[in-house]
Amino acid sequence: MKKVLYLIIIVFIAAVTGCTDKFEDFNTDKKHPAVVPGEALFSNAQKQLADYMNNTNVNTNIFKLMAQYWTETTYIDEANYDLITRNISTGIYTNLYLRVLTDLKEAKTIIEATKVSANEEAAKQNKLQIIELMNVYVYSHLVDVFGAAPYKDALNIDNVYPKYDTGKDIYTDLFTRLNAALGKLNASAGSYGGADLYYEGDVAKWIKFGNSLKVRMAITIADADDALAKSSIEAATSKVFTSNDDDCLIQYQPTSPNYNQLYADLVASGRHDFVPANTIVDVMNTLEDPRREAYFTTLDGEYVGGEYGYSNSFSQYSHISDLIQEPTFPGLMLTYSEVCFYMAEAAARGYNVGGTAEAWYNKGITASFDFWGVSGAAAYLAKPEVAYTTATGTWKQKIGTQSWLAAYTRGIEAYTTWRRLDYPILNLPEDATKYSDIPVRFTFPVNEQTLNAANYKAISAAIGGDLISTKIFWDKY
Repeated sequence: MKKVLYLIIIVFIAAVTGCTDKFEDFNTDKKHPAVVPGEALFSNAQKQLADYMNNTNVNTNIFKLMAQYWTETTYIDEANYDLITRNISTGIYTNLYLRVLTDLKEAKTIIEATKVSANEEAAKQNKLQIIELMNVYVYSHLVDVFGAAPYKDALNIDNVYPKYDTGKDIYTDLFTRLNAALGKLNASAGSYGGADLYYEGDVAKWIKFGNSLKVRMAITIADADDALAKSSIEAATSKVFTSNDDDCLIQYQPTSPNYNQLYADLVASGRHDFVPANTIVDVMNTLEDPRREAYFTTLDGEYVGGEYGYSNSFSQYSHISDLIQEPTFPGLMLTYSEVCFYMAEAAARGYNVGGTAEAWYNKGITASFDFWGVSGAAAYLAKPEVAYTTATGTWKQKIGTQSWLAAYTRGIEAYTTWRRLDYPILNLPEDATKYSDIPVRFTFPVNEQTLNAANYKAISAAIGGDLISTKIFWDKY
């Protein structure tokens, strides 16, 4: 009876609209093709990943708050480390597993199955290895946020209860995958061309990216596995980014839906939810840092940060600079200045990286000035409180503070460096009573406790508890 009724409805619609299409056209979704090119899925994964990494949506990405670059005005839950009310962790899973990793997996499947000529085989292989580099980037990020994640069992439609792998096990495998992919990339062949939103198919750039990512991952685990960190960084040293021209980024466009997500959150939303935090503004004021003009606006000629983790009137403080709020401001994924500070840290640890800690430190600061179009790097480096040989504290304090200043807008990098090096010194928000209240990881999504209970309990026990105070395996001090 239901089938008969369905048939009657279809015939009625056809008669009313005067449709002359063939009957089977009603079963064809013309707006959503059954087969999508692998290259298109790859592009979409890049766009989704860049949007996630660069936005400041409180349901998804609060890392600029965690790094105390910005603070909130009226609704201050996130600046007080409330990760549960909006279920931020679920937002991260949704973005990375559903919108990025799934598309990368499907892109790989389709590209592998696509028959190409002998002349096109090298480009095909490059496409597959670039997908691997992006997979490594995403999974390392998941570990750096949660300390563990569904990995070997992830993305299997036949297993809706994936087991979690520990962060250490995931990192170990990621190094293997990364090295294998780098070994197969062929810089003399093409890849995605214009479908590559980061490097326009330039395989040589992807090789630099992969080696720079290796350095990031290796320095992250240096306190947990010095030998692996040392060997990985020394092997990559001659192949990493060499200038800001190598930065991995997406160039956003003037109009929706392709404008920068910061513009979406700060301007297009019509909301005034954020101001620069006094944490970073006060440090830069003390140093008379010339980059303030690129980072913040002034209030009566002064740079004034909102009190971190407290209610702040939007009109009473400096604002995020107009430059950052431009719809075309690029979405940054991995930068030369960031890599320079990792190399400075590696040199300070005694690794052979083709330069001293001071030389790499200077390069990192200079690259940051150049990226922001700010002059005065040499004079800034000559300040006793900035110069590597005279600045206050250990190498961890010097590098940690200056890398934090340089990484402005890239909250996850700064938050990770703070957890590893314990610098800069952050402020306590209203709801915190002691420094240890500052989270060192995010808790797993709440729905994992019910929908994937057994595996949730197992991994929680394995890492020492699903708590914001549970240190990730690489956070030893």
